[in-house]
Order: sequence, then C-alpha cells, then structure tokens
Amino acid sequence: MLNNFFNKIKLVFEDRTLSRRILFVVMILLLFRLGANIPIPGVNVAELENLFAGNQFLGLLNVFSGGGLSNISILMLGVGPYITASIIMQLLTMMFPALKELYHESGEEGRRKFTQFSRLLTVPLALLQGYGLLALLQGQGVVFDLTFAQTAVNVVVIATGSIILMWLGELINEYGIGNGVSLLIFAGIVAGIPAAIGQLAVNYAASQIPIYLAFVVAAILIVAGVILVTEAERPIPVTYAKQVRGNRVYGGLSTYLPIRVNQAGVMPIIFALSILLFPQMLINFLSGVDNATVKTIADSLLAVLNNTWVYAILYFVLVFVFTYFYSAITFDPEAISHNLQKSGAFIPGIRPGEPTARHISKIVTRLTLVGALFLGLVAMLPLIMQAVTGLAALAIGGTALLIVVSVALDFVKQVDAQTTLREY
Repeated sequence: MLNNFFNKIKLVFEDRTLSRRILFVVMILLLFRLGANIPIPGVNVAELENLFAGNQFLGLLNVFSGGGLSNISILMLGVGPYITASIIMQLLTMMFPALKELYHESGEEGRRKFTQFSRLLTVPLALLQGYGLLALLQGQGVVFDLTFAQTAVNVVVIATGSIILMWLGELINEYGIGNGVSLLIFAGIVAGIPAAIGQLAVNYAASQIPIYLAFVVAAILIVAGVILVTEAERPIPVTYAKQVRGNRVYGGLSTYLPIRVNQAGVMPIIFALSILLFPQMLINFLSGVDNATVKTIADSLLAVLNNTWVYAILYFVLVFVFTYFYSAITFDPEAISHNLQKSGAFIPGIRPGEPTARHISKIVTRLTLVGALFLGLVAMLPLIMQAVTGLAALAIGGTALLIVVSVALDFVKQVDAQTTLREY
C-alpha cells in the first residue's frame, strides 16, 4: 500500500499536465494568502485582538472567511457571499420550474447561465454583507470612525475582494484540481494552524491537559469517521442484457452501481455555517442601533443564538437538511435510470424506467439519512465539548477540522483519478 502511494506521487511529478495543474492551485492559494494579509485602512489592532479573544461568532466567521477576518483584510468576507448566492439560486430551482429546467436539462450552456446568475447575485450580497460587517466592527471599536466616503470605499474594497476570491475559486475549478471554493477555505484554515499551536503553547497550563487530550481524541475520531463515511459505498447490482450482432454476443455482464453514503461531501457544513452566520451578523449589527426597542429585540435574539445548546441544535438541523438538499441536487435517480435503460442495463428484479428510478431513490434516501446523521453529530461534537469545558476554541477547531479532512479527501481522490486515467 505504501509502495502504491509513492508510485502515485512519482506519477504526479512525472506528468507535466497534472503537475502544472497542482502548481496552478498552489499559486492561486499563495495569492489568496497574500491578499488575506493586506488590511483595510483604519483598523485598531489592539481592539481587534481583544474582540477575537473569546468571540465564538467571529471565530467561526474567520474560519469561514479563510482567515481574512482576523486581519480585517481586503478579503475579510471570504467566499461567503458567493456561497450564499449559490444557496439562494439552488433554493429558487425548487420554486421555479424554469430555473430547474435550465440547471438540469439545458446541458452545459444552461449550467453556465445558472452560474452566471449566481455570480451576479454575489455582487449585491457582498456589498450588503460588507457594510453590515464593517458597521459591526466599527461599533465594537475595531475600525475607527470613518466618513461616509471612507466607509463607501472600504465597502467597495472588501466586496471586490470577495468577488476576486469567487473568480480565483472558479479558476481553480477550470485550470486546477479540486473544488475552488472549498480549497480556499481549506487554505485559510491550514494557514492558521501554526498560530493556533503557538497560542496553545503560550497559554499552556497543566490543569488543562485532560481537555487537550480529549480534544486530540475527538479530532482522531472525527478524522477516522469522516474518512470511513466518505469512502463508504452501497453497491447496487446491475446486469447488461445480451445482444446478438452477427455471429457475436455482446453484454450479459454483471457489475454494480456504487452509491456513496455521503453524496454531498463537505458542502452541507459550509452551507450550514453560511446560513447560521448571516443572521448573526445582521443581529449583531442591529444590536448597535440607537433605537431602544430594536436593540432590546436584537440583544434577546443574540442571547438565544449565543446559547451553546441552541446553536448546536440549529447547526445539527441545518447540516442534516442541507445534506438531503445537496444530495437531491447533485444526484438524479431518474437520469441514472434513463441512462441504464439506454445502455441496455437493468437492476435484477426491478423493471426498467420509473420502477428503477424509485428503487435507486429509496436506497439513496436511506443512505443519505446515515450520512446526514453522521455529519450532524460530528458537527455538534466539538460544540458539546465546548459546553462541557467552556473553551470556544474547541468548537471552532472541530468545525475547521471537519472541513479540512473532507476537502483534503476530495482533493486526494481527484488527484488519484487523474493519475489512474494517465496510467491507462
């Protein structure tokens, strides 16, 4: 097995096309990290450090922005607006049949138009989120009081940074390997690991050794569980009908259709975080308003959302729902049934056409239940540990670990697929 691994590494370096794709991804990630360290004007560094010291909301938002928020950089929004736009567009496909037809039945050209709509929606969302986040930070004293013109310039700068990140992610999709958006978030999380380790070393206390050990055990379990569920498959037997052409007999082979337990990958986690963070950002902004009634309502809602158990339950429900939602979008049983029928294949004991689609859909629904429960429980585990230990960093670290493992697995599998293709 180890020998096979080193052979794959050797193939990666020997294949000029594949090595160029990986180098392209590395260069894009380096550009991203460079931009994440360019701050916007008027940042109070001392207040920034105090604000991030124990704020779980900003910690999660920083994970989601790929580390850009901790520096109040030009990329502080990360890819959040683009992901929010994608979620809105996917939800609209369920409400408007014309959009669903454009996405599923209009081929590559239809998907390009659908993606273009998501890009256009990203622009107003980036401006809205940029203003809300800037007003929140200004209210906390992190950003100095700015004039209207200076605020407008900062909003345009950080909105432009988010749109540039969206473009960089799509460049990775087209010219590199892996999912561009996921890799950008992955890079931001990995870049913060040395600082996190240094912080733990500085704040080391012998009394917290059991907590650190518990977190290490939880991290190992999360890694093992994510790998196990991601690699798990349910094979559906498929038989190809025999066809006689001239003096030769074709078909008659038996194979299987692999259905993954977790079709959605890491996207439900990213979607759930996006949905959780947006209302929190809005409520934080409203809590700084001068109106006493609005401030009271916002503070009450904020207190509810900041409760660890309420947050954990909401997180679990959103991850569970988005796992089903994303699986339904990316996996179409009717299309698979149609393709099997066209190629002369059938599932033994199941009639071709609609019965086959129902059979596959039933299996996928059951498998997705297992995957959704697993992702939801894994997402909640660090939050439960935080409730027990009182350390907010454990919740943030658990979510980051889940994203890192899932993205790394997806990237390795895509590289492996490329090397296998070139071997043949």
